[in-house]
Amino acid sequence: MKEVKTPKKPFVFYYIIVLLALMLFNMLVMPALRDASIKEVNYDQFMSMTFNKKIDKVEIEDNKILFTDDSGTLYKTSKMENDWGLTERLYRSGAKFTSDFEKETSPLVSFLLYWILPIVLFAAIGYFAQKKMMDKMSGGGSNMMFGMGKSNAKVYVPSEEGIRFSDVAGEDEAKENLAEIVDYLHTPSKYSEIGASMPKGVLLVGPPGTGKTMLAKAVAGEANVPFFSISGSEFVEMFVGMGASKVRDLFRQAKEKAPCIVFIDEIDAIGKKRDGRIGGNDEREQTLNQLLTEMDGFEGNNGVIILAATNRPESLDPALTRPGRFDRRVPVELPDLIGREAILRVHSKKTNLADNVDLNAIARMAAGASGAELANIINEGALHAVRNGRRIVTQADLEESVEVVIAGYQKKNAVLSPKEKMTVAYHEIGHALVAAKQTNSAPVQKITIIPRTSGALGYTMQVEQQDKYLMTKEEILNKIATLTAGRAAEEIITGTISTGASNDIEQATKLARAMITRYGMTEEFDMVAMETVDNQYLGGDSSLSCSAETQKKIDDKVVEVVKEQHRKALQILNDNKEKLNELANFLYEKETITGTEFMKILER
Repeated sequence: MKEVKTPKKPFVFYYIIVLLALMLFNMLVMPALRDASIKEVNYDQFMSMTFNKKIDKVEIEDNKILFTDDSGTLYKTSKMENDWGLTERLYRSGAKFTSDFEKETSPLVSFLLYWILPIVLFAAIGYFAQKKMMDKMSGGGSNMMFGMGKSNAKVYVPSEEGIRFSDVAGEDEAKENLAEIVDYLHTPSKYSEIGASMPKGVLLVGPPGTGKTMLAKAVAGEANVPFFSISGSEFVEMFVGMGASKVRDLFRQAKEKAPCIVFIDEIDAIGKKRDGRIGGNDEREQTLNQLLTEMDGFEGNNGVIILAATNRPESLDPALTRPGRFDRRVPVELPDLIGREAILRVHSKKTNLADNVDLNAIARMAAGASGAELANIINEGALHAVRNGRRIVTQADLEESVEVVIAGYQKKNAVLSPKEKMTVAYHEIGHALVAAKQTNSAPVQKITIIPRTSGALGYTMQVEQQDKYLMTKEEILNKIATLTAGRAAEEIITGTISTGASNDIEQATKLARAMITRYGMTEEFDMVAMETVDNQYLGGDSSLSCSAETQKKIDDKVVEVVKEQHRKALQILNDNKEKLNELANFLYEKETITGTEFMKILER
């Protein structure tokens, strides 16, 4: 799609132009008009009038002399050098000395120049500005003071380079839902004949970076219709009523361009639930009310489809999401393994990949990544290849780019002391060894002790062979044991503990708490939910909903679960202490080893 940009100048622009014109007028034109009203004479005539005592008032300046005669006519003449007796002669002639001839200009001339002329200019500009404003108001039907009430939606028209459904991968269910909208925009009669009507609004919900905006543009590209794009925050104005005016103007434009698609990104900025509390945001509520009214005002088949996107569907007002407004909700979730591989293929079309690149392996390494992150992985891989002087992207480049997205870039200047480096090696091998010795644990893909910009001094990468949608209690406990194994290895080998396990502790505690409060995996609380999750698409903030006494029991149970798995990790590492030492020394020397190398040493 390509954007159609309409030049817009607010009326304040014209008033600034008028102000500048008046300033120039007063600086240039006014002095010229004043000088034109002064009669210039030569010095001989001035001397003659002095001797004849015909000078009434006189003002002597550095380079000229201003004077009046008995009738009040103003004259000027050039001042002669070395005329030392001039002042005395003027005094004897009866002339009166003054210094404010500018103030003594003709009252009529001053009134016309300083009052009437500016008023006439302002009135003329005001008349034309008001006429232009009335013309716009009669066409748009909205109060657009200085352009604030006018919708600033970006308008796109179809182009050959526009986005199509083939450019969006990994969201097959969402595309199937939206394909029906495209078909309706092409052949609305097919639906009207049977009595069916298309949804007035389609709400795209999902985490950030999953391609909601791209899907909306793909619908417009496939339907080959104009596409209006605007963010919810752009409706919010400083003056009450301006947001509602923008909504009216947007829908007026949409009706003129029908059939078309209107896309409102981040609609929760104006569509939040109305709580009715005093002191609320009246501007936002008026904007929301106008949006509700406009969506109700659409006829059945006027060819205007409203698409909206949000990461917070639970915060939207029920009046906005009811049938008749946003009839259909289309989830745009994080892609699965097949979807991730398809997205990688789409974004790598213009990238020179080596023949042996395995995108399926990269997709498995990037579990939980969004479409935007997968696009970034391809780009980072290409940049890594360029930095290394190659014109083709290899498997190693893409694997490194996955690590960059997960843990950041390598810190080349970070030099660990031999003691710290060995501690980190034992810590990471502890994770890998406990994971390998437990059943139902993901295989180890890579172990490294190279520091990263995220703050990690090393990490152990485990990669599932396929996506998992459920986790059993045993798998969660195994994961907690694996998380505690890094600290356990430090305790066994060095006899002390370090700060390197802070992130492991945080993740283990979170998993143990979720087992108890959300998943009902303890006999004590059984299937009772003690915790609620908000903003599931924005990190999933959780809050406990139980008494203080129950919270204490939950805390005690969390400590018990983590302690038990910590003891389990210590037991596994003590039973395999020989392999722990061998693997740690191997990792210390090589700094990075693959899962294959790790398993080869462990099994021999």
